[in-house]
Amino acid sequence: QVQLVESGGGSVQPGGSLRLSCEASGFAFSNYAILWYRQAPGQEREYVATVSSAGDNNGFNVDYADSVKARFTVSRDNTKNTVYLQMNSLKPEDTAVYYCKVYRRGVDYWGKGTQVTVSS
Repeated sequence: QVQLVESGGGSVQPGGSLRLSCEASGFAFSNYAILWYRQAPGQEREYVATVSSAGDNNGFNVDYADSVKARFTVSRDNTKNTVYLQMNSLKPEDTAVYYCKVYRRGVDYWGKGTQVTVSS
């Protein structure tokens, strides 16, 4: 069955960095775009970033929410069935549970999330 497992969250001071991972199984990983979302306490889940299944020049296309552009970088390693979210220059407003998602055959599959806390 489709499984997504996030890891790498933790507590960091403002200006710090974290790298999240999303390890996938149960489907042909390289054929699917993977998306990152986050949900802060009392807030709706919001879109963070996408890495496509394939892109130009054998690379991947990426997309970011305006709130994280120039600070976050999404990438994937198809040999490890893993997507990464490198988060730099973290701000208190980045505090949230971070989820990865794949849309496959009409169904959204979500991981259970990993907590990121940015606080001094």
